[in-house]
Amino acid sequence: MQIKLLAIGKTDQANIKELCHDYEKRLSHYIKFSFEVIPDIKKAKGLDETQQKDKEGALILSKIEASDILILLDEKGKEYGSVEFSSFLQKKMNSGLKQLIFVIGGPYGFSNEVYQRSNGKVSLSKMTFSHQMIRPFFIEQLYRAMTILRNEPYHHR
Repeated sequence: MQIKLLAIGKTDQANIKELCHDYEKRLSHYIKFSFEVIPDIKKAKGLDETQQKDKEGALILSKIEASDILILLDEKGKEYGSVEFSSFLQKKMNSGLKQLIFVIGGPYGFSNEVYQRSNGKVSLSKMTFSHQMIRPFFIEQLYRAMTILRNEPYHHR
């Protein structure tokens, strides 16, 4: 199985990029992983919230194949502990799934079309984090899940 993370908007913060890259490199020892940034919508200032979500949604959906499982990182999603999340991933891997895609939306969330196409929602916390900070948090949790599944000492129970 391959895991892909899609995120709307680039970050100019070198420390966030560096942290993401570090955990991507660690993760590569366990599973095929890719992280793709979908560029910000140009001239978004002239768009209302719904129009911006719709444009971002079209870009997200253009990256999804019919056979992909799409999980949205959404504040209204299911919350997992790290061990539970690793079990969730193990079930997906055991199912013979080709590609599991997680998506970090833009500042207003997701369009109705993206919600309709999704196969589930996951929340990383009841707290709100910036769309930039979620990136390293999520990639680290993927890495943590892989070490849990291999009974490696990274995660302390």
